[in-house]
Amino acid sequence: MSAAEHFLREGESLDDLQIKGYKLIQKENGFRYGIDAVLLSDYVRAKTDSRIMDLCSGTGVVAFLMEAKYQPAYVEGLEYQEDYAKMAGRTARLNQLEDRVLIRQGDVKEVRDRYESGTFDYVTCNPPYMIGSHGQASGNLEKAIARHEIACTLSDVVKAARWLLRFGGHFVMVHRPFRLAEIMYTLKNNQLEPKRMRLVHSRPDREPTMVLIDSVMGGNSRITVDPPLIVYQQDGSYTEEIRRIYGLAPGDPEEKSKDC
Repeated sequence: MSAAEHFLREGESLDDLQIKGYKLIQKENGFRYGIDAVLLSDYVRAKTDSRIMDLCSGTGVVAFLMEAKYQPAYVEGLEYQEDYAKMAGRTARLNQLEDRVLIRQGDVKEVRDRYESGTFDYVTCNPPYMIGSHGQASGNLEKAIARHEIACTLSDVVKAARWLLRFGGHFVMVHRPFRLAEIMYTLKNNQLEPKRMRLVHSRPDREPTMVLIDSVMGGNSRITVDPPLIVYQQDGSYTEEIRRIYGLAPGDPEEKSKDC
C-alpha cells in the first residue's frame, strides 16, 4: 500500500488534478467533480494573497484547484454534507495543505452566525443547479443534494456570498443558462453586480450547457460578455483552450465529462 492510499476509505478513489501533483479523494459511487468545477476555478482569476471562500464545496476540488492556480493567502470551503467535508479534509492532509486549505462542514444559510461580514475577497460556488420541477432527483441522497436545491437555494447561496464578501469583492459562479434571468435578478437584488459572463458550449452548433458569471459586491452596472467557450472539436477531442485549462500536454489522454 502506498502512502497516499493510507488516506483512502473503502469505496473511494484517488484522482490526479493535473496541477502541482495534487491528488483528490472522491467516492467511487458518490458525487464526483466534473468539467464545471474545473472551468469555475479557471474563471475566477483570483489575486495572489487573497482570501477565498468556496460555497457548496463538495469534494473541495474548486478550493484545491484555486490554491494551486492562484497562490492565495487562504482558501476555505463550506460543505453541507459531513462525509464530504471530512473527505476533503483528508485530501488537504494528503497534499500537505492543512495550513492553506480548510474545508468545514456547515450550512450556507448560517454564514451570518459563523463568519464576520466582509472577510473574503472572493467567493466561489458550483451550486445545485436543479429545482424540484427540473429533471429527476437522484435516488442517491448525496448526489441529489449536490444536484438539486434540497439543502440550499440559489437565493441562499447569493445571500451568503453577499455577507462574506468585502466591498469590491468578487462572487464567481457556474450555473445553467436556463436559469440565467433568475440568476441576474438575484445577484442584482443582493448588491452583486454582474461584470463578466461566459457561455459554455459542448460544440459550436449546440446551445450552451453552462454559464460562468463573475459579479462584484457594490460594482457599477456594466457587464462584459466573453467569447463562447467551446469544449469539443468536431472529432470529439478537447479544444486547445480546454486542454490548457485542464493542464494537458500534447499526447496526454482526455477524460470526457458528462457535464457537457
